[in-house]
Amino acid sequence: MSTFVLIHGGGDSGWAWHLLEAELRSRGHDTVAPDLPSENASAGLDDYAEAVTTAVGDRRDLVVVGHSYGAFTAPLVADRLPADLLVLLAGMIPAPGERPDDWWEATGCVRARQDAGLAGIDDPFESFYHDVPRELAEEAMRRERDESPRVGDEPWPLKAWPDVPTKFILCKDDRFFPADFFRGLARERLGVVPDEISGGHCVPLSRPDALADLLVGYLKH
Repeated sequence: MSTFVLIHGGGDSGWAWHLLEAELRSRGHDTVAPDLPSENASAGLDDYAEAVTTAVGDRRDLVVVGHSYGAFTAPLVADRLPADLLVLLAGMIPAPGERPDDWWEATGCVRARQDAGLAGIDDPFESFYHDVPRELAEEAMRRERDESPRVGDEPWPLKAWPDVPTKFILCKDDRFFPADFFRGLARERLGVVPDEISGGHCVPLSRPDALADLLVGYLKH
């Protein structure tokens, strides 16, 4: 049995993982999906990582998964805990010393979104939740939370990527981060070829069964 440590994205909460948690538990695994202290304007990346490590406690056989903005926190957690695997799901892969607020321009994401015709999609039901059942998407919107401005302004603190096997999963139908953009960034920053899953940005809500299959499949290698 493994413990999947699930780190949500910006403006989100641990609730975003509840369908995936059910799938993983049905396959015999444990899950931890804490709320990051994002509504605390004084919270920084260290506070985010500490919230996760505290929630994990003394669990072992850890698979750390960071979604979207949660990719800034996930490697910090994997560096502090005895993680067996680190997985970024549509994750904003950080570089040492890079501020999250600078990531968009530094990686070329702004231009990639423009070139893909995605920059003008402002409706979250179209950009994030286009393949999520409407009732579930509306519930996700009701649960939206603020994001600490301090986190966006802090340089990412690690000097190098943690010495933990790392996987990257891109969402082929993502209308927020173009698939081609992540194919290039994963090669450039992690030296890996991404695994790909059908679905939009929020596959933990739209395709939790397929995502669980992919994550559990990593344990067999």
